[in-house]
Amino acid sequence: MSKIINILNQDGQLVVTSRQIAEDFDKRHSDVLEKIEELIKTENSVMTMFIESSYKAGTGKDYKEYLITRDGFSLLVMGFTGAKALQWKLKYIEAFNKMEEHIKGQALNTSELSPELQMFNQMFKAIANNELEQKKLKAAVEEAKEEIKGIREAVTLEPNQWRKDTATLINKIANKLGGFEHIKPIRDEAYSLLNSTYGVDIKRRLLNKKKNMALEGCSKSKIDKVNYLDVIAEDKKLINGYINIVGRLAVKYGI
Repeated sequence: MSKIINILNQDGQLVVTSRQIAEDFDKRHSDVLEKIEELIKTENSVMTMFIESSYKAGTGKDYKEYLITRDGFSLLVMGFTGAKALQWKLKYIEAFNKMEEHIKGQALNTSELSPELQMFNQMFKAIANNELEQKKLKAAVEEAKEEIKGIREAVTLEPNQWRKDTATLINKIANKLGGFEHIKPIRDEAYSLLNSTYGVDIKRRLLNKKKNMALEGCSKSKIDKVNYLDVIAEDKKLINGYINIVGRLAVKYGI
């Protein structure tokens, strides 16, 4: 039997390189990389199965490769067909199992240690676990601080520049949702909340405003430029309400 796979032990995981997959399954390495990146792009949760790495070619230049876990290997080669592919799949599974057994066999049997060393071993594990928990707690606290900061900024808009500040927040929400084509739906959501929360109908108010402007002899171009924000600007209660609602939307969408 020729060499089956080159399995490494990285962070307690068994992995195989994308180059070895390409070689053993008669695939171009570039095609294997493309397939892996397609899987990652389609489903973010598989990222942990494919660890980005690099290797040096004969020229000394670095090239991309991936270290693939057992689950990543299973996912990647599901579509490989043919008798030869089947044989290689079976050999890889066998190799993964043998490597796992080998690593388990090398594990330290602490039951054979003296009582003193067993005590120190337990103390070390407790200290290590405590340090890991402290790091997790610190990271969670920092994340919470950033979230609180974002909420504070979102809900403390300046009334004197409410148009600019609310527009900025709405643009940020739209950008997070995927692009500025989301601006109108977000504004519509804000106007709908304004109507339902404060018992108003800003569409009717806008129509009335345009009628009054027409009666006053305003030009059509000027009337056409009037919008919901101009209606809101005429009512201090609506200004404060709109600021509050846009702030709430920013928190809702994680800005």
